[in-house]
Formats: sequence, structure tokens, C-alpha cells
Amino acid sequence: MTGAELIDVGSIGSAMVVGFAVTGRAVTAALRARGITVVATDDHPSERMRTEAASMAVELLERPDAELLSSRLSGVDAVLPSPGIPAHHPVFDLARQHGVPVLSEFDLAAAWDERPIVAITGTDGKTTVTTMVTEMLEESGRRAVACGNTDTPVVTAIDDPAIEVLVVEASSFRLGHSQRFRPTVAVWLNFSPDHLDAHGSLVDYEAAKARIWSDLDPEVGVAVANATDPVVLANRNPAVRTITFGGDGTGADATVVDGELRLPDGTSLLAIDELPRALPHDITNSLAAAVAALAAGADIEAVRRVLRRFRGLPHRVELVAEIDGVAWFDDSKATTPHAVLAAVAGFDSVVLIAGGRNKGLDLSVLATAVPPVRAVVAIGESAAMIAAAFEGRCPTTIVDTSMTDAVAAAAARAEQGDVVLLSPGCASFDWFRSYSERGEVFAAAVHALDTGARR
Repeated sequence: MTGAELIDVGSIGSAMVVGFAVTGRAVTAALRARGITVVATDDHPSERMRTEAASMAVELLERPDAELLSSRLSGVDAVLPSPGIPAHHPVFDLARQHGVPVLSEFDLAAAWDERPIVAITGTDGKTTVTTMVTEMLEESGRRAVACGNTDTPVVTAIDDPAIEVLVVEASSFRLGHSQRFRPTVAVWLNFSPDHLDAHGSLVDYEAAKARIWSDLDPEVGVAVANATDPVVLANRNPAVRTITFGGDGTGADATVVDGELRLPDGTSLLAIDELPRALPHDITNSLAAAVAALAAGADIEAVRRVLRRFRGLPHRVELVAEIDGVAWFDDSKATTPHAVLAAVAGFDSVVLIAGGRNKGLDLSVLATAVPPVRAVVAIGESAAMIAAAFEGRCPTTIVDTSMTDAVAAAAARAEQGDVVLLSPGCASFDWFRSYSERGEVFAAAVHALDTGARR
């Protein structure tokens, strides 16, 4: 946590919200609804921000310099940065100088609401497992909502009195700024370098992730841990019950035995063949979600039903088309090398489309994907870095023009039996507004290729 000693959130009378996008606006609305005075800031203000600030009777400081921030910090009780505000932003040093605590929306929700929380973090797979756990609880007859690092901030989700369980996708940004976070069940899926353009260092990023377990209640809290990730295991809280998950041969509590997903007590959950898709990460995600949902009170038959029907989320190793014996997959959500390596591990022969805006990560590790990667199309701002990573390992084509050209280049490399996989390992903001737009443009180009092949 950044800032002064722990404070009673209920005593806050005024706050500064830093960043006025989706979460910042939700936090501001929640504070104002409870009579708390707010001053908001944003370094990239828009007309919508100005309109919404005015509608909430909130002053919006646009692109404030350090002097203005310092003067306004002297009059507030807490700072609430939005997710993604980088560690080098001057507000953090200034808050320390003024003795103003830095909090997250998790702190606000904890002060205002006591319903149980299932929290999921990890470099990759958070959204998928959050969605699965939510569906498992709902299928069990418990009202649940996916919130946090989703379209619904936690401070918005708690406004619905019908909700029984909050399933929180816990990003490192929210965790890192929380003074205390105590979910009932807390899942840590994996760890690899990410967001180094926003966190101060890899050590800081790890420390933020580790916050998911540090405050668990030793009596009732349950930690769910990846049995094969050394960083995750190194951060286990010895005072808390921990259930590990992992594939066949990992020695995990929840694992695979004789082609079946098995729970810690040996109960057979279902056969791997019953999963709609059984790539390696599908299996581990299924185990993690099942263990977490059951710990939170889900019914085992409901868990089975969800696993049998869950086909994944858009832009996460999603099959787009099969053309002339080549399968095309959209994994645009993969914005780290770790995610790329997890995706390619599920295939035998891959033509990889990778690149975009690097987030300060080491892209050279992608070379370990050879094999199954046998050819690469390098795209976007980081195309040269991608090509350098694969130099001497496999044929590489650089495309710095468009996704349509990248798809054409991949088609020229692909052979019958190959998978063409868009798994960028980078952010999308060089060519696109979001990873979803990138995936949609990729899919459109593939469908156009299919249409042309049929003529």
C-alpha cells in the first residue's frame, strides 16, 4: 500500500480521484452518493468526462501539474487512483509527502459491504475464470456478479442488494493500492512479467499480486494456487488453507488422473473429453474455477454443467474458420509473451501472428515457442523485435501495414494441418483501440480470405 497508516474508510470526508474513465467515474459516483466531497483529475480529459463531472457536481482538474496536485492534496483525506495510473505519476510521491493514504475501490467496498467475495488474479486467464466461477454460482442458484476489472466496478456491483456473492477480477492495480483486501476465496492463476510500463518494477508487480492472499482470514479464508508456478507458490500465506491445482503429474490437490478432472478428495469431476475445448490452459482454468466455486458454496452438479458447456470467451484462442485444411484462431487477448506460450502449447504446428505495442516486456522469450511455431508474421510497432526474437529459429515475415496484409502473409506461409494463430504478446494500441477490435479485424480478414477461396 502507498500512503499513510491504515485509516477508517468510514471517516473519509473528502477524496481525490485520479483518472476519470470508467472506474474513476464509478468511484466518484459512489463517494458522492455517500456525501463525500470529491475532486477528480485526468491527464487526458474528454468532453464526456467534463459532462459527467458537471452532472455529479465534481470539480475536474485537467492535466494538473505537480504544484496544483500538491495544493489540492492538502485538503483531502484519501487518494483513489484509477487502474492503470503508472507508478511514476507524481500523485503518489505527493500523497506520501502530505501523509494522505492511497486507497482502491476494494477498500471502499469493504467498508460499505460485507457480502462474500471470490477474487481471481493472475497475469493471464482472470476474465475467463471469473466468468466461469460466476456462472457456476448462478447455476447453483446463488445470485453472483462478475465485477472489478470488468465492465462493472466493485463499487457499482454492491449497489444491487439481490447479489449474494461478488466474483472479483482482481487486477494488480487495484490490489497494489488496497490497504486491506479480505476475500473469502482467493485464486492466483499464474505470474509472468506484465504492465512493467505502469508498475515500478517486476518486484512491485509481484508484490501487488501477492496482496490477494496477505489479508485472508485464517479461520475461513481459502487460497487457490497454481501448483506449477514458483512465484505463486513462493507467496503462499502459511496461515491460510491453500488448495493447489494443476495438470496430470503435477502433484496438485485438484488435478488430472486417468483422463479425468479430480477434486482434492479424489472425486471425479468429469472426463477431459467432456470439455468443449481441452487445451492445456482450458484444463487448468477449469480446475481453478471448479475449486473456487465449490469453496464458495457452488453445487458440484452445477459446476459440471457449466464445464460441459463453457466454450471460452471471445478473442481467447477462439476458432474463427477452417480454410483448406488450415484452422485460424483469434487469441487477440494475449498481450504478454506468457499468454502466447500458453496458447501455442495446445497445437502441433503453428503459423504465429505476433506483435503490436510492447508493454516493456522481454519478447525474446517467444523464441521458446519453436516448435510448435514453424513460421511467424511480425506486425505493428514491435515487428522488428518480434522478428529478432525468432531470427535463425524459423521463417519470419514483417508486416507493418495492416492486419489484412498480415493475414495474407500468414496464408502464404500456412500448409494443410497448420494452425494460424493471432496471439500478439503485445498491446493493441498501435493499430487498434482495443484487443477486441484487433480480433474483430483479424476475423473479418480471415472470412474475406475464405470468401475469396470459394470463388
